[in-house]
Formats: sequence, C-alpha cells, structure tokens
Amino acid sequence: MTAPVGFSVKKISMRLVVDDDHAAVRDLFENGLIEGFVADNDTGADMENIAEAYFSDEGQSALWVADYDEAVIGMIGVQKTSDHGAEIRRLRVRSDFRRQGVGAKLMEQALQFCLHHSYLKVSLDVRIERGPAIALFEKFGFQLNRTREVNGRRMLDFYLDLYREPMG
Repeated sequence: MTAPVGFSVKKISMRLVVDDDHAAVRDLFENGLIEGFVADNDTGADMENIAEAYFSDEGQSALWVADYDEAVIGMIGVQKTSDHGAEIRRLRVRSDFRRQGVGAKLMEQALQFCLHHSYLKVSLDVRIERGPAIALFEKFGFQLNRTREVNGRRMLDFYLDLYREPMG
C-alpha cells in the first residue's frame, strides 16, 4: 500500500498528542512492533501512560503526531534523560505512508525541540532489522555508538551531538 494519490508531505500537520489520539498512537506502536513483541529492553510503559511519560516534566519531553487529512499517520517522542540530553523514541509511520518523507518531518520536529531545549546530546536505539529507519538516522547525522545484543537480537545505539558545528 502507498500514500494516496495527491499526497504531499507539505499537507502534514504536526501537533502534540491529545487524549483523543491515544487509540491511534497505540495502534501505531503495536503495528511497529517486530514480530508483534515489545523488545526485551523496552517495557512499553510510556505507551500505557503517555501523560506521565511525555508531559509531566514541565515541557522538557513531548510526543507529537503527524496528521494528514484528519488521520494520525505517524508519531515521535522526545524524553529528557539528563540536564543536557534526550532520547528520541517511538518514531512510527503508518505503513501506507512510509518512504514519503513523513519520518523525516517527524525527525525534524523532534530535533528542533531538542535544539530549543538546549539538549547537547540526543540518543536513540533501533533494531538492526530497521534498515530504512537506520538510513534516516544517518541522514540526520546520527552516529553509531555501539551494537549490543538483547536476547539474541542486535540493537544499534545512535547519538547526535547538537553542540558541534555541522560538517561540510
């Protein structure tokens, strides 16, 4: 399945999650699970209590959705991890809208938020099976920090230093 004819990433609106989005966000989360299971290094607790996970620290963390034609088609979260650091979490795009620029727009939203909050280092992790996501992270300048095994599955830990001058 692909995005509808006439789809343009320019028609996407980005906004913070509201209570009415919880079912759509939960659906994105569940549809993004590999083999239907939450990774062993992840409890999924943030999806059970979005308000606590993303909106209880005076605006230092957040969760956004991407809307297209009044439908939630993607999401991304940022959670503060230290005074100068944050983790990007839950990047998901509905399968019929993948590879259309939605993930990049979500990543731009998250990184702008991190810059606004003066986070110096942003991290994320991803399973090795997520080739397109890995390519997106590299496009945004994320560097591979380490590869680790979690119950026989390879996880990649990436980071981005926001205090550095851009290359090139």
